[in-house]
Amino acid sequence: MIKLGSVTPILRMFDIVKAREFYLDFLGFQIEFEHRFADKAPLYMGIVRDGCILHLSEHHGDGSPGAAARIEVKDIDGLYQELIGKRYAYARPGLEHTPWETKEITVNDPFGNRLTFFELSD
Repeated sequence: MIKLGSVTPILRMFDIVKAREFYLDFLGFQIEFEHRFADKAPLYMGIVRDGCILHLSEHHGDGSPGAAARIEVKDIDGLYQELIGKRYAYARPGLEHTPWETKEITVNDPFGNRLTFFELSD
């Protein structure tokens, strides 16, 4: 029997400080690992929040700027309040009620990648 597992998006980044400010400080992820093949080589980093795992890469060819990812959330209202409460200078996301019966928060990272957090309606 074939069974597929989880997906781990690889998102391109160009500035480690901005990536940490956005993903760690604003979105609340934690670093799972960091890897470089040598000093001054591009960084490849795994981050995690609850069951959501993302990989961020400075490597040319690891993802293209402008990628999009959808992340399912439990308690999107709580996430919305958390994000708005952080008063991040570069994003003030809204909470959208979609025609396809989800609530969604969409934010763009500093590198043009789009993350949409969503919660299915009951």
